[in-house]
Amino acid sequence: MYSRDYRDFGTPPVEGTPVTLEIDGVPVTVPAGTSIMRAAATLGRSVPKLCATDSLKAFGSCRLCLVEIEGRRGYPASCTTLVGEGLKVRTESARLTSLRRGVMELYVSDHPLDCVSCPANGHCELQNMAELLDVTDTRYGLSGKNHQHLPKDTSNPYFTFDQTMCIACSRCVRACDETQGTFALTIQGRGFASKVAASQNEPFFTSECVSCGACVEACPTVALTEKSLIALGAPDRVVTTTCAYCGVGCSFKAEVKGEDVVRMVPDRDGHANHGHSCVKGRFAFGYATHPDRITTPMIRASINEPWRQVEWDEAISHAASEFRRLQATYGRDAIGGITSSRCTNEETFLVQKLVRAAFGNNNVDTCARVCHSPTGYGLKSTIGESAGTQAFDSVMKADTIIVVGANPTEGHPVFASQLKRR
Repeated sequence: MYSRDYRDFGTPPVEGTPVTLEIDGVPVTVPAGTSIMRAAATLGRSVPKLCATDSLKAFGSCRLCLVEIEGRRGYPASCTTLVGEGLKVRTESARLTSLRRGVMELYVSDHPLDCVSCPANGHCELQNMAELLDVTDTRYGLSGKNHQHLPKDTSNPYFTFDQTMCIACSRCVRACDETQGTFALTIQGRGFASKVAASQNEPFFTSECVSCGACVEACPTVALTEKSLIALGAPDRVVTTTCAYCGVGCSFKAEVKGEDVVRMVPDRDGHANHGHSCVKGRFAFGYATHPDRITTPMIRASINEPWRQVEWDEAISHAASEFRRLQATYGRDAIGGITSSRCTNEETFLVQKLVRAAFGNNNVDTCARVCHSPTGYGLKSTIGESAGTQAFDSVMKADTIIVVGANPTEGHPVFASQLKRR
């Protein structure tokens, strides 16, 4: 399930010469190679869809996005049909509505409509499409052959896979391939027996799945759902933030309920990660509420004394008086400041400002300098700059990539997924 404030255009953007066509009587100009679905979305017309999303290549399996094209027979899928100069397209008609409702009825016939108690209530694409097409019931029901007997896979510590909710749209399979590059998922079987399988039909936890969350993010139903969402319920606000782990700088939408983080959703507009994440950034946010985390200030008179909890005013006053005492006893240079590489640039700036302006010296450092001095020196000596000269996205256009003395898969997983896809 995508972030609750994201607008999906259905298919990825492309570059090409301008092409002008009409959609529902409105002219629109888009690059050649653009899908009719995306062209319609640029006009604010959302064609119904389930298998399509703008982070994955068009697939054309759900058959909800049918349109009419003047002069052509049939009802092509708008996600896989490309624009053409002078085309006249209709996205709404009585016939299209009838076809889409018939398809949606088939989906609903094998999917329990207990939406009120569902953790994805209000944010399930299947539910949204059913409401859009006014399909609240089905003529077929669950009494015939169905998939409701299939077991739920709860082996992964971060998410569940409920096969009874799966519509076999292949978005999870494609995300594992196109976004992560792991190929851990596949569609097993054919026809009515088709189902999503991890590796050789193994539990997710013992399969080749790396728990990056790409499949969970791509799923249009509640089939793949974060356990935190099931436990805490729907969030009430979204906060944009940056991952605090490695140096890739992945952007996230933190979905929060009260003071609890419900889930971390990779930002589709993030320049570093483009909506992707690794297991740490996606799921390892429990440190924020871990019982071992210190949330109350504590002071002690000496190293041999026990810590005691105090209010913030007392803690700040104690620190200030001790700083003054140390400088009065040992001189102005007795105090310095060192920041963690986990700190933001802004936090490091404030520490150096405190040391220079309040303490009156230049004893400022950061462990990032200690760690990366050799890197900076080597880069400066070889390429003339002490930092990288290319953006992460440049690897997608590189014909040759040389990795020396590094393990991106472990150290910078999101960047490594780009390398794998290339």
